[in-house]
Amino acid sequence: MFEKILPPSLNLSDLITTNSDRSATAYAPSNIALIKYWGKRDDLLNLPLTDSLSLSLGSLGTTTSVKFSSQDSVILNHQKLSPDSLFSQRLFKFLEPFRFQNNKNKIKIKFEIITENSIPTAAGLASSASGYAALVKALNQLFKFNWDNQTLSIAARLGSGSACRSIFNTGFVHWHAGVRSDGMDSFAEKIAEPWSDLSLGIILIDSSEKKISSREAMKITRETSKKFQTWPAQVKQDLENLLNTVRNHDFLNLGKIAENNALEMHATLEDSQPSFSFCTPETLKTRQKIWELRADGLPIFFTQDAGPNLKLIYLKQDQEILKNLFPKLLIPEIHPKI
Repeated sequence: MFEKILPPSLNLSDLITTNSDRSATAYAPSNIALIKYWGKRDDLLNLPLTDSLSLSLGSLGTTTSVKFSSQDSVILNHQKLSPDSLFSQRLFKFLEPFRFQNNKNKIKIKFEIITENSIPTAAGLASSASGYAALVKALNQLFKFNWDNQTLSIAARLGSGSACRSIFNTGFVHWHAGVRSDGMDSFAEKIAEPWSDLSLGIILIDSSEKKISSREAMKITRETSKKFQTWPAQVKQDLENLLNTVRNHDFLNLGKIAENNALEMHATLEDSQPSFSFCTPETLKTRQKIWELRADGLPIFFTQDAGPNLKLIYLKQDQEILKNLFPKLLIPEIHPKI
């Protein structure tokens, strides 16, 4: 998967011999899709059927350190994981191409990975996106690849599709689906910073691990949901409209488009066979509360990814009101620090 982006001249055994204590640490934010990524055209390369657009969460994400080691190990949120855990197996499968690149001594390079999330893991808050983006950034430093943002985005996508959007710490990020079979035209780029009064908050309803992964849910939806047949056309129209709202700083239309796109995505999976839902009773109750508040004149909207938690889209002027209405509202710093 990495043959088109890894430097062919890299000799890992020489690098380890001269840098046995070398390590690298990097941070990447989570991101919230306003136009959803839901459905793949290639599972191996994580190539999406459609474009998508997200907002980076800036201060909420993952910090990952990578170090050459005598044995493979993973520490997640201060807990050492078993090599047999699904998390470890997936991580080291991703790292496999970095072990033998032009390795003249046939030494299997091993890694110590220490990763920490400032958001709940596997709860529908894009921790895998920030995790693989942080890992790729750290590997880029460790091996001194000097990858640009486009290459970093492609590399991160190979670990988790939406990770390609988490390369950027702030801003609206557009993931281009691409058309090439090798995926080299499927990457994300930052298109704009959020305007100063645009705000986003997370209503944490359930932080436990999801019963079904996004990857599996996408596959079931694409294969069995009749409503999914119209999903690509829906995304194309929503994306075009939302890009206009970003250019014009049109908050009300941005909120309407993002909320509707999320509801359409969840409708496709509820139409799957067998039908399933990421919503809990509390999710549905909170949706209803947001609709009622909006009907009463408070301009707020929500979006929802593959999990029970909701993300509020609102104006900064209403933040104190919302903190009182939703006492556990988690507010990331989405604006760049000057």
